[in-house]
Amino acid sequence: MSLAVRLGELLDGTVRGIADLGTSHSWTLHRAILSDGRDVFVKSTAAHAGALAAEADGLRWLGAAAPNAVASVLAVNETLLVLPWLPESAPTPEAAEQLGRDLAALHAHTPAAFGAPWPGWIARLPLDNTETAEMSWARWYAERRLAPYLPAAARHLGPDGVRLVERVIDRVEALAGPPEPPARIHGDLWSGNIRWCRDRARLIDPAAHGGHRETDLAMLALFGAPQLDRLMGAYQEARPLADGWRERSPLHQLHPLLVHVVLFGRSYREKVVAAAEAALAV
Repeated sequence: MSLAVRLGELLDGTVRGIADLGTSHSWTLHRAILSDGRDVFVKSTAAHAGALAAEADGLRWLGAAAPNAVASVLAVNETLLVLPWLPESAPTPEAAEQLGRDLAALHAHTPAAFGAPWPGWIARLPLDNTETAEMSWARWYAERRLAPYLPAAARHLGPDGVRLVERVIDRVEALAGPPEPPARIHGDLWSGNIRWCRDRARLIDPAAHGGHRETDLAMLALFGAPQLDRLMGAYQEARPLADGWRERSPLHQLHPLLVHVVLFGRSYREKVVAAAEAALAV
């Protein structure tokens, strides 16, 4: 069955045209014009059942807390996710400051536990979202975000790299900084998951869960984000971070870097080693 037919059935309408936008991980990406004139973004996959549902759950959960800052979900099933098409614009200082305030408002929403009430995914890898209210964030992070990826990463990290990450896991309580309640976070907030629009930035493609708010900010810094200083300044004005947050960033960056090692191999080894060493130096 063609994508146009499947999309029409999902949306209970017809599709006037589809443009292919390439691939990402196991997804194909598309822009479609519907019979009612709407312009939509479509993500399609035949693999990893549940991944698109998790993405939709995350967008809706984040959108309930920050509706103006998160892409809305038009429709979803096991193989298709449909969002409004968001025309891109240049990231202005004003939009970055607004995003900083939006993230601060989002993080102010406190779920009952770390984790989320749906099975998680990050890219094409499962993400353990088991909700845990009894555990500290540090221990939850070690057990749910670091340890699960270490076996698959081990052949690229080598024994020395594995031991470094294990030292972080062993010392995580001392490295994590002051305790904070769970925050509603995006969970995969690199610059490619921000859609800069004319009026404001909108978040897409989350690995959303109740976590530590420093995680989102560390992820923004990991691969670089436009206007990051303006964004962080506005965030700090709205919801100041605990002292030492910059020094703790490598701890929060260790999880996405481990994910990158599992997905892309040895090319990310040195970044994992550097992050682990920096985390242990706090």
